[in-house]
Amino acid sequence: MSSRSHELQAALDAARASAEVIREAYARGVRVDLKADRSPVTEADVRAEQVIRAHLTERFPDYGFYGEETGAERTGAESLWLVDPIDGTKSFIRHCPFFSTQIALMRQGHCVLGVSSAPVYDELAWAEEGCGAFLNGEPVRVSAIAELTEAIVSTGNLKTLASTTATWRRFGDLIGRVNRIRGYGDFVHYHLLARGALDVVIESDVNILDIAALSVIVREAGGIFTDLAGAPVMLGTTSVLASNAQLHAQLKDLLSP
Repeated sequence: MSSRSHELQAALDAARASAEVIREAYARGVRVDLKADRSPVTEADVRAEQVIRAHLTERFPDYGFYGEETGAERTGAESLWLVDPIDGTKSFIRHCPFFSTQIALMRQGHCVLGVSSAPVYDELAWAEEGCGAFLNGEPVRVSAIAELTEAIVSTGNLKTLASTTATWRRFGDLIGRVNRIRGYGDFVHYHLLARGALDVVIESDVNILDIAALSVIVREAGGIFTDLAGAPVMLGTTSVLASNAQLHAQLKDLLSP
């Protein structure tokens, strides 16, 4: 395993500390409130982010921090932490294990480090630019599938894609060409992509906090991670086209106008 930077070690420590909060809350159940946008939030979301924020800001006080629950500070800093303490709160509330903690580091607008911790699902993935990707301590690599007819595709939220007739038709054409279509969603299909168990992930409705860490993990596993138009991941990214390197150009051409 490659050596870890102080930043990666801090992110891993923060993820493990937050996992203790999340597991305890998952076991006993928590009260659910609604945010202004009607999305759910629990005390576990807030407490987990507070733990993560404390770990990271204590060690890197000059870095910015952008959290799902506690807000943003110093977002103009060269280095910016991006944190979603429980990505998949709806799953968490319903005692479905498909939720995770996402911690990423963006430097000068480019994601360079990612930790994806799924404490109940029992997976911990991480990657740092130039150092490879790891899942539960073992190096992982995307598949070498080069033909769409052999590819497995997983999708997440497709509401926006489905609302655009031409784009939805192109997506339908793609589905007709691939080997298999599934909808594992959230962190799960990105972990599967990074370890070569599937070949493509497509989503049209995401937030940067959901995907920043995962984009680094997939890239460092040898994959390509862009939005549906082929643009790199940035703060404003809202869609995903992620795959192994052999398939990405074909996919972009099929899905793009």
